Amino acid sequence: MSVVRAAAGRPVVAGIVAVRPRAVAVGIGCLLLALAFGVLTVGGGDYPMSPADVLRTLAGGGGPAEDFVVRELRLPRVVTALVVGAALALAGAIFQSLVRNPLGSPDLLGFTQGAATGALLVVVAGGGSAALAGGAVLGGVVTGVVIYLLAWRGGLHGHRLVLVGIGATAVLTGVNGYLLTRGRLMEAARAMLWLTGSLDGRGWEDALPLLAATAVLVPVVLLGCARPLAITEMGDDLARGLGVRVQGLRLVLTAAAVLLASLAAAAAGPVSFVALTAPHLARRLTRTPGPNLLTAACVGAALLTGADLAAQRLFGDHQLPVGVVTGVLGGGYLVWLLAAQRKAGRL
Repeated sequence: MSVVRAAAGRPVVAGIVAVRPRAVAVGIGCLLLALAFGVLTVGGGDYPMSPADVLRTLAGGGGPAEDFVVRELRLPRVVTALVVGAALALAGAIFQSLVRNPLGSPDLLGFTQGAATGALLVVVAGGGSAALAGGAVLGGVVTGVVIYLLAWRGGLHGHRLVLVGIGATAVLTGVNGYLLTRGRLMEAARAMLWLTGSLDGRGWEDALPLLAATAVLVPVVLLGCARPLAITEMGDDLARGLGVRVQGLRLVLTAAAVLLASLAAAAAGPVSFVALTAPHLARRLTRTPGPNLLTAACVGAALLTGADLAAQRLFGDHQLPVGVVTGVLGGGYLVWLLAAQRKAGRL
C-alpha cells in the first residue's frame, strides 16, 4: 500500500484525500433533492403556493402575507428537517465507522433512548418545550458518557460498544415506559408525539440552536477527523503506524456523534432509522467504501425532508408525524439489511 506525506507532515494513505467525482455528484444531487422537497413542503398547506411563488418570496419578492407564511410559519420546519436529517446521518456514519458494524446507529446503541429519557423526565416534572429540549440533550450526553465508560476496557472497541449499547437501549426503553405511566394524560400524550418524532409546529427557536451547534460540530468532524477515521477502518495497528491517535480519535468522534444525535432529538424527537439508513445509501450510491461523511449528511437531509413531505401529502387531510414514515421505511430496510448480512454469512 503506497503512502504519501500530507502537508502537515503526517502520513496518509494515498487515495484517501482524492476527490471522487461520483461522491461529489451524489452529494450535490441529494442536497438539491432535499432543497426541492423543502420548497414543495413550504408551498403546501392551507395557503398553497407554487414553487415559483415560494422561491420569489424567499428572494424577497413576495407580499406581506406570503412573506409571513413562508418565513415565519413554514421555513423553520424545513430548516429543522434539513439539519436534523443531516445531523442524524452524520452521527450514524460516524458510529458505523467506529464500531465497524453496519448496525451501528444512535437508534440501536442507546443514545437516542437516553435523549428520550431526559425529555420524559422533564415532561413528568411539568417542564416546557425549552426545558424538554435541554433534557433531551442532557439525557443523550449522560447516556453517551455511561455507555462509553462501560464499554471502555483498555480502549474502546466496536463490538463491546455495540453490546453495551444494545443493553442500554433495553434498560432505557423500560425506564421510558415507566416514566410515561407517571405523567398525567395530557403530558403523556405530548410525550408520545415527541417520542414518535415530529416536525409539526417547529419554529426558529427549534431550528436555530441546532443550526448553530451543527455549524460548529460538522467542520470539526469533516475537517479534523474524516481522514484519520477513514484510515482507522483499515485497522488500528495500521492507523497507529500512520500516526493516528486511535483512542483519542474515537473519544472525539463519539462525543461529536452523541451531541449531534442528542441535539437532533431535542429539535424533532428521536426520529428513527435515518441515522441507520442514510450512511448505507450513501455507500451504495457512491460505490465507495469508508465513512462517506459529507455524502451521508446530504442523503440524510434528503431522506428526512422527503419523509416529511410524504407525511403531509400522502395521507389526505390526516398528517402523520415524520417518525412514523421513517420508522416504516427504515424498519423495512433494517429487515432487508439483516437478511443480506445473514446471506453473506456475517450473522
